[in-house]
Amino acid sequence: MSRGLFLRVNVCWIAALLLTHLAVASAARAHTCSEVKTAFQLRQVGSLQWVPETPATDVNLLVCKHAGPSCCTRKMEEHYKQAVVRDTVQNIRSYSFELKYLLSGQATAYKDMYQSLFTFSQDHLMSFFENTFPSLSSKIAPHVTSLFSSISNFIQDTSNISVNASVYRFFDHLFPLVHNHIIKPGIAEDNNLAECLRATRQDVNPFGYHAQAMVKELAGAIQAARALTRAFYMGEDLMNITEVAPLTNECAQALLKMQYCPHCQGLTLIRPCPESCLNVMRGCLANMAELDMPWRHYVAILEDLTYTIAAANTLEFALLGVRRNVDEAILRAQVDKARISATVDKVCGQSVAGTQSVHPTTDKMIPTVTYFAPEPPTNQSESNVTKQLGRLSHLRSSLPLKPRKHSKDRSLKQISWQFMKYIARYKAFFVALPDMLCEGEVVRDEPTCWSGNDVVESYKVRVVGNGILAQRQNPEVKVRGPDAMLAAVKERLEHFNQDLQQRMPGLGYRDSWEDLGSGEDSSGECDDEDGCQGSGEYTTKSSDTDLNVDTKVVVKSPPHEAPVGRFKPKLRSAAHVVLPSFTTLILILGQQWTLN
Repeated sequence: MSRGLFLRVNVCWIAALLLTHLAVASAARAHTCSEVKTAFQLRQVGSLQWVPETPATDVNLLVCKHAGPSCCTRKMEEHYKQAVVRDTVQNIRSYSFELKYLLSGQATAYKDMYQSLFTFSQDHLMSFFENTFPSLSSKIAPHVTSLFSSISNFIQDTSNISVNASVYRFFDHLFPLVHNHIIKPGIAEDNNLAECLRATRQDVNPFGYHAQAMVKELAGAIQAARALTRAFYMGEDLMNITEVAPLTNECAQALLKMQYCPHCQGLTLIRPCPESCLNVMRGCLANMAELDMPWRHYVAILEDLTYTIAAANTLEFALLGVRRNVDEAILRAQVDKARISATVDKVCGQSVAGTQSVHPTTDKMIPTVTYFAPEPPTNQSESNVTKQLGRLSHLRSSLPLKPRKHSKDRSLKQISWQFMKYIARYKAFFVALPDMLCEGEVVRDEPTCWSGNDVVESYKVRVVGNGILAQRQNPEVKVRGPDAMLAAVKERLEHFNQDLQQRMPGLGYRDSWEDLGSGEDSSGECDDEDGCQGSGEYTTKSSDTDLNVDTKVVVKSPPHEAPVGRFKPKLRSAAHVVLPSFTTLILILGQQWTLN
């Protein structure tokens, strides 16, 4: 009896032991690190050999500490930190690339447009000489090329030769040719005489006020174009520098806690709480947020420069006016040739026709008397000259431009409108960047989230603002102070803004852009090809701290396009925006050339 009882007890004990062993084995399988290993591999953090098979309790972690077993090792933690920094920097660069591409693409578009305008205007001027004064065309050609090359280099900020100097140098070289071929045709070529004529052109003033008029027409438009080119370069440099701004060690640790510390507990699918992510990202990018004010000011200046160039086709009219001004200058010299000839004889010595010429030496040709022809007529002879010029100049004057409907070519106005539509969305880029980065990290409306230390239903800690001062209350990231590199960038941007405003007072304070339109013609209609097919409007206003100015930007948005502040513009490639609207110009100028 007792032996049977003993057997029954042993059997029960063995059965209980087997059940316990099976339960332990099942629990062990349920608490492996297989999911962590899979995520470790998918995110390319490091070698799978570093991930343990089962959680351990004797790990020595620095950041991802918690009670209980962990799937992380010290080496995994270090590589997790490297991976999260790498991924965050790549995300920052992806958003910065959109803005940098917008600036560089627009700079290329303007550069190509300028070059097309220069080439067209240069050919326009050369056709005038070839058709009207063929004897001058071969001799003036190098100076025409030099004129437009100098203006192009000045706009591209590769030369400091001003528009004034370029224009006056052209007229200095034009004067000897006009004197020898038009005022006194047939006189012998003489280098001393030519040099004297070039040196005294401003004193003799054979072209009246037309040289000054040409400078005045070109200077404003060219100055704005040069400033816009410099602004694009500045913007590209700024984005290049901010892209490589390093993240601090405190930031890296906060990113690690937010992103990968839950993996150590086997929680590979849980997402950070939105508010926790904002605190981390605003702490990491606190120094970058300090660029907000000068950046807003910079964008406003970009908008003003773009408007100045595009509002009334200023640059196109100025470049097309080169031919008109040269034409009228030569007409003026023809009408006033008696006075010019007498003045030249006094200053440079008398010249005779044929192969002989009598000139004083170079030293004696330096003028001692200055002759000025005032711009407005002040006596009867000047009035008569003006009347004669008025009767003649209309034959070759440029006709007003009007873009043709349904033309697929692009004009400066259309390119500028598209640019202003997109750049307005980036006015708050540096303070909106943390929010954009968090959009890709969090999933809203979930019952639980990761607070940085544990799984919670909601994040109860205060959410701080942007900028260095606001980080004093940041519970996630400790910000030690200003970053030297970004502080230098901020100072450089502020100096750039101030310098442009000193050169062009009033930049950055325009109240409205509605008068620019949206690339339409004067009828108010607009083609889809012009980029103004939008069915709605949106308005953005700068904050009260934005230079204490309420800058209103009204632009049309295409349907289904990202709203302001999302920074997802549908950018066109430069090839789509660089072609100028020349079809109508060619037709107009063809009519002018037939009059010659």
